[in-house]
Amino acid sequence: MGVDISVILPCRNEESSLGKCIKQIKSVFEKQKIKGEIIVSDSSTDNSPKIAKSQKVKLVKHDEKGYGIAILKGIEKAKGSLIVIGDADGTYDFNELPLLLEKINQGYDLVLGNRLKGKIHKKAMPWLHRYIGNPFLSSILNLFFKTKVHDSHSGFRIIKKKALKKLDLKTTGMEFASEMIIKAAKNKLKITETPISYYPRKGKSKLKSFNDGWRHLRFMLMFSPTYLFFIPGIILFVIGFFLLTILLFGTIVVQGRNLGTYFLFLGSLLSVLGYQIINLGLYSRIYAIHTGFEKYDNIIDIIADKVSFERGIYIALIILLISILIFLKDISLSRMLFALTLVIIAVQTLFSVFFISIMLVEKK
Repeated sequence: MGVDISVILPCRNEESSLGKCIKQIKSVFEKQKIKGEIIVSDSSTDNSPKIAKSQKVKLVKHDEKGYGIAILKGIEKAKGSLIVIGDADGTYDFNELPLLLEKINQGYDLVLGNRLKGKIHKKAMPWLHRYIGNPFLSSILNLFFKTKVHDSHSGFRIIKKKALKKLDLKTTGMEFASEMIIKAAKNKLKITETPISYYPRKGKSKLKSFNDGWRHLRFMLMFSPTYLFFIPGIILFVIGFFLLTILLFGTIVVQGRNLGTYFLFLGSLLSVLGYQIINLGLYSRIYAIHTGFEKYDNIIDIIADKVSFERGIYIALIILLISILIFLKDISLSRMLFALTLVIIAVQTLFSVFFISIMLVEKK
C-alpha cells in the first residue's frame, strides 16, 4: 500500500516521554487517515528501545551519539514520500503535524515549525536561547545564505523525500539542523515556517548551549567563504596596501613621534596576510564545488573562463618586475618594504595559479 509519511524520532534516553510522543503521532495518523510509519532512531541506555518495541514502531538501534547521525540512520530506513523530524523529549506537540502538512500541500518542499512565532510554554526554552542564541544564529544563517527563517534550530520539520535526496546531508551533530536549511536554500527548495507550540522537555536536556551554538556558527562560516575569507581578506589587504602606498610619499607623525617605520611593517603584514586569506577563499570556493556543496560559483566560473594558467603566470611576473624596478630606483626603507611586499604577493600569485589550475582541471 506504500507509506505517505515517515516520522523520525531521534532518541537517546527518553523513556519518560517517548511513549506519549508515539501515541500522539498515531492519533494524528488515525484522525487524518494517513498511511504513516514511526521510526525511533535510538542510541539509548534506558528503556526507550523496549517502549518503542511495545508500541510496535520501527526501531533503528545504532548506539551512535549525535543528533545528525540519529536522523541520518532513520532516513536510511524511511519509506514515506514525506519525512517528518521531531524530538522524542515531549517538547513538540505532534497534534500540530497537520499545520506542517498544510504548508506542504501548498507546494513548499521544507517546512519548519517556528517556536518563536508560536507559543513557548513556561520553562520550555532558556532566556539565552530564546532572545539571544537562536535569533543571532538564525540572523547569521539568513545573512550568509539568503534564507528567510526565524527559527532555524527547530527540531520539528517536514521535507519531501525527493527534495531531501538532493541535499546529501552529512553532519552528525546538532549542526545538522543548519545544514539542512543551507543546502535546501542552495538547491532552490521552497522553504517556509509555521507557528507551533513548544513545551518543557521531559528528562535531562542534552543541549550544550555554547558548544552546540559554536558548532552551528562554525559550520556556517566553513561554507560561507565570502564572509569567512573574502571580506576580512579584502579589508586587511586594502588597509595594508594603503599604508604602504602613502608612506612612499611621506611619514606618519603622532604627538611628535615618527611612527612611519611602525606603520610600514604593519602595512606589509596586513597586505600579505589579507592577500593570503583571499587566496584561501578561492581555494575554499573550488573545494565546495568539487565536494558538491556548491553547484556553481560565479567567481570561480570567471577565473576558469577568463584567467588562464598562462595569464596568471604573466600577472605574477609583472608584479615581480614592478618590485625589481622599485628596488633599482631607490633603496629607502619605505620603497624596500613596498617592493618586498610585492615580491611576496608575486610569489603567492605564482603558486596560487598552479594550485588553482590543478583544482580546476576537472571543472574545465
